[in-house]
Amino acid sequence: MTPDVTSDITFRKLAIFMAFMEKGNIARAAEVLNLSGVSVHRALHTLEENVRCPLFTHKGRNLLPLPAAWTLLEYCQEAMQIMERGLVEARKMAGIGQGRIRVGTLYSLTLETVPQLIMGMKLRRPDLEMDLTMGSNDTLLHKLDEGALDAILISISETEIDASNLEVLPLFHDEIYLAAPASASLDTTKPADLRDYRQEKFVSLAEGFATYAGFQEAFHIAGFEPEIVTRVNDIFSMLSLVQAGIGFSLMPGRMKKAYENSVQLLKLAQPYQMQQLIAIVFARNREQDPSLRALAAEGRMYARSLQDSA
Repeated sequence: MTPDVTSDITFRKLAIFMAFMEKGNIARAAEVLNLSGVSVHRALHTLEENVRCPLFTHKGRNLLPLPAAWTLLEYCQEAMQIMERGLVEARKMAGIGQGRIRVGTLYSLTLETVPQLIMGMKLRRPDLEMDLTMGSNDTLLHKLDEGALDAILISISETEIDASNLEVLPLFHDEIYLAAPASASLDTTKPADLRDYRQEKFVSLAEGFATYAGFQEAFHIAGFEPEIVTRVNDIFSMLSLVQAGIGFSLMPGRMKKAYENSVQLLKLAQPYQMQQLIAIVFARNREQDPSLRALAAEGRMYARSLQDSA
């Protein structure tokens, strides 16, 4: 059964009607709502037409409510209260406004970027809890799309981002290096030409990770398929294998501080040089969420601090 409510009866009209009924005249209602008297009068007039019964009578220049208006007011108040509860419950179901934000990140960003963002968020919103999920670019994007995460920190250089639905806040660019075991004999006087490492074994991240696409592209330019002895699902495991002498790899510069004493790092020669753009990504329709606004503000401060230090 279709309810007898026309599409012309809007919450805006009902809010104006309720303000008029509370204040008693058009001028005071207009002042409270920051509208013109003409706008209030027009809303009341069209609401009366939509309801299809008289709601007001004129006494001089004043508009007086009829009994039907007082009856409608009771139901409007009830409807507004129910709608407010519905909005609260809908936000709860979506994980919004619960004092908790679910953030996904690449493993490599947990060394420096994520801890700094968490510390900044704790100062900005001490009541806000942050749930952290680590994974590959593809996994995190999928979880964001499903609504399982509120925001993600990923590399967008090798990723197709739906700009119409996703908000992207760039943080920094990161360069890729050749990572070699400490025991390897390397010519450190010049950038690394990958063609010189045709006989070496390599370890790699699995497909879907940010560095994987760059790894594939670099060796495509070098003109050969590297011998990959194993693929792993996090960058720390990959670099542990490099440390152990299992093979070479390609590594983002953000890992340098943690591994510069145990892994040799060489700048890549010009044909293979690449950068990753690290960014915070979240749904555009949630850009007014207070928790995400706080994260975005902290992200901007972090990006600015990196630019200043550079």
